[in-house]
Amino acid sequence: MAVRSALYNVVFKACQKASRSLKRDFGEVENLQVSKKGPVDFVSTADHQAERILKEELSRARPDFGLLMEESGTVKAADDLGRRWIVDPLDGTLNFLHGIPHFAISVAAEERGEIVAGAVYQPLTDEFFWAEKGAGAFLNDRRLRVSGRRSLQEAVFATGIPVTGLGGDHDQFIAYQRAVMENTAGVRRFGAAALDLAWVAAGRFDGFWEMKLKPWDIAAGLLLVREAGGYVTDYAGRSNVLESGDVVAANDQLHGPMLKLLKNAKPKAGAA
Repeated sequence: MAVRSALYNVVFKACQKASRSLKRDFGEVENLQVSKKGPVDFVSTADHQAERILKEELSRARPDFGLLMEESGTVKAADDLGRRWIVDPLDGTLNFLHGIPHFAISVAAEERGEIVAGAVYQPLTDEFFWAEKGAGAFLNDRRLRVSGRRSLQEAVFATGIPVTGLGGDHDQFIAYQRAVMENTAGVRRFGAAALDLAWVAAGRFDGFWEMKLKPWDIAAGLLLVREAGGYVTDYAGRSNVLESGDVVAANDQLHGPMLKLLKNAKPKAGAA
């Protein structure tokens, strides 16, 4: 990626600036002031600080863009082009608060309902995953391609586990988990959906599935996978996953078999 676009430069600068505060706070994770946002959904001072920095930097560079942010909600665009940033300042908050070094910043640019650019930045490893529509996906300066595996039996899939108290369908998840475990080489759960999708784009995971995700969890990651040659749909094979939040991502050889596997996965009779 010899020529960096103006959009790349805006997002990269914002992520770098926000990451400095995240790395500093991660080093003092025991001293963070933490409040409960939901049953087991924590929000930290680090989360708010990173979002504030991202909002300031992105709004300064693109004042006409609207915003959809996890903590501070929605800001309407200043024009009728439907351009906005979709931002998760700290994907993997629970990891962060427990001192687990697996979290990321996710930033996507949307125009007229379509994701046109996206970044997932992992501060502790300095890995900047970036994609623009029609221009490919990259990790720092290296072009990304999804994995080339052709058999589910050889594939490793990532997922997320529904959280108690947030309306997760645990019986259905267990049915999905059982089906995937019985037909693949393995399942991983690392607790940061944006990074899971970025790792699918990088070929580290062969695929990913999860239910009921928010737009800021997946907006950047879905473009990364598609620009790296992969497929991202909901469980019915439809492409607009931002609406449902149900995501199945994989390469062209595994996506169809994975959809079939999930479609046929039913909870066992008598499950509560």
